[in-house]
Amino acid sequence: MALLINKCINVKNLSRCHKVCLTNRILRQCTRTNSGVILDKRKNNLHNIEGLKRQIHYTNVALKSVAFKLSDIGEGIREVVIKEWFVKVGDKVQQFDNICEVQSDKASVTITSRYDGVVTRLYHEVDQTALVGQPLVDIEVEGTEEEASSTPTKVEESIKSDVSASSLVDNSNTKGKVLTTPAVRRIASQFQVNLNSVPATGRNGRLLKEDILAYLNITSDKSNEVPDLPNEPVVEVKSKPEIILEDKVVPVTGFTKAMVKSMTEAMKIPHFGFSDEYNVTKLVEMRETLKQITLKRGVKLTYMPIIVKAASLSLLKHPILNSSLDSSCENIIYKASHNIGVAMDTPNGLVVPVIKNVQNKTVLEIAKELNLIQEKGAKGQLGLSDLSGGTFTISNIGNVGGTYTKPVILPTQVSIGALGKIQKLPRYDEEGNVKPAHILTVSWSSDHRVIDGVTIARFSNDLKSYLENPYLLLLDL
Repeated sequence: MALLINKCINVKNLSRCHKVCLTNRILRQCTRTNSGVILDKRKNNLHNIEGLKRQIHYTNVALKSVAFKLSDIGEGIREVVIKEWFVKVGDKVQQFDNICEVQSDKASVTITSRYDGVVTRLYHEVDQTALVGQPLVDIEVEGTEEEASSTPTKVEESIKSDVSASSLVDNSNTKGKVLTTPAVRRIASQFQVNLNSVPATGRNGRLLKEDILAYLNITSDKSNEVPDLPNEPVVEVKSKPEIILEDKVVPVTGFTKAMVKSMTEAMKIPHFGFSDEYNVTKLVEMRETLKQITLKRGVKLTYMPIIVKAASLSLLKHPILNSSLDSSCENIIYKASHNIGVAMDTPNGLVVPVIKNVQNKTVLEIAKELNLIQEKGAKGQLGLSDLSGGTFTISNIGNVGGTYTKPVILPTQVSIGALGKIQKLPRYDEEGNVKPAHILTVSWSSDHRVIDGVTIARFSNDLKSYLENPYLLLLDL
């Protein structure tokens, strides 16, 4: 009965199936008897049975091509640029297999499959734009036409029962592409592990996060730490600048498109600028001492984690700098979390990853997180969660060179700071003697609709006191 029902796709065929099964049951009872009379009485029913069977519409398992559409990946993103395809036409894919990597105006995102099947069409070439809600690929999946059309988002199960455990292990150890997630690949890259050498225990040979953590003999928390790498001589290779011989047109995409959009909105904000210089001689001395201690703990300590923490302590005294103005310009939203963005230069352009909840973190924890996002930024692996949710921003132009600048506020924030390079310059001490001092130049911009000059000056003075006397941080931590 169950077998016949599975073969019938229309509800109206159920009654016919019931009749056939009932008749077959009677025939089986007849064949178990020795009464030729009964057989003669039921013999004529065989023709009726065959006729009834022919009336039933059977639907075998068919192959249906399903359009795999680009889902909404959040943050108001409506289009992305295809950066890399992980599949080609004819490849077999399963759910959670990587399909492609896309670049939005905020971050890179890896798109995974929701279906088991065979890729039959790619809708875009590399560097072409794909729209949210439009097809990325066509995947030929197993199932009836009604099943495929009524449940387009349901992943069809296609695991064969004859797949043994040994074959799963063989798939995971095969040299080539390993079936796993971007998070596992990040850990492997961070600890320089060949994924082919890690035993996979996931379904169908998938390498799980638990597998690589067990292989490295570390916990999940340790996976975010940057390991100490052997000291090897670094050979700097300077590439020759590209010489443009004729005009060319380059479409605005990716982070550049994000910058065009955000800066266009930013220039609608009336900026108020304020600059100052901090004598950070004591900070330089303290950092040299702490740097040796943190290196033993596997963390590289720069000035930025100390400055970020000092800025958070200063924001506690001036919470309006950690706020935003609503779209109607009628309400000021004070943010409880200090999500401080740190602007950095990457191969993909300028990005502003965010360190979340700085008010609850120590300098060492901030340094660990900053090391991680810098590494991810250099590899182009920053995700949406790394780049969203900022409430206050600090930019460091001193890495490139320069002293004073006029930073541009990132909507919907109301303030931003820019740090110049630390220079050793002559300055007068309290006794009037000229002595060398380490001078840090700082530039601030604020939204003059909600922040006046006195407020940003007082905030700068509080931050200045922390950085010129870094031991004061101990009193407020």
